Amino acid sequence: MTLLGTPQDLAAHLRPEGATVAVIGFHRDPSRAAHYVPEYLHRRGFRVIPVNPALAEAGEEFFGSPAAAQLADITVPVDIVVIFRRSDKVYLHLDDLLALNPRPRLVWMQQGIRDPQTAAALTAAGVDVVQDRCIMVDHRSLT
Repeated sequence: MTLLGTPQDLAAHLRPEGATVAVIGFHRDPSRAAHYVPEYLHRRGFRVIPVNPALAEAGEEFFGSPAAAQLADITVPVDIVVIFRRSDKVYLHLDDLLALNPRPRLVWMQQGIRDPQTAAALTAAGVDVVQDRCIMVDHRSLT
């Protein structure tokens, strides 16, 4: 489900032009979507910041950015937050998402991930939301 109006609205969000993407639930295994999708975005010009407490604790770095334990640890403005968490865990990140200053312009819940209540709260706060879609697939089809 997309809370954006048109494919053009979506395409406007998916132009890199220096955009920073934080990836909640990033995975170190390149065979997992939570790795190869952010890697795809990185190769297309997005700055990707992995968000995973275990990887941050280990001091790991991916795509030139150190892993962050949580969104609050990121010190640069985040344009897009991509979520790779189970639907029943998304709400746990709502306060962190709303605390980002400035707020992201888009929160993207990957394919299979939906949380209508969290999406409604983000939308009410002025953040566009996409649910249950693959950002890599949409990026390929829209750009």
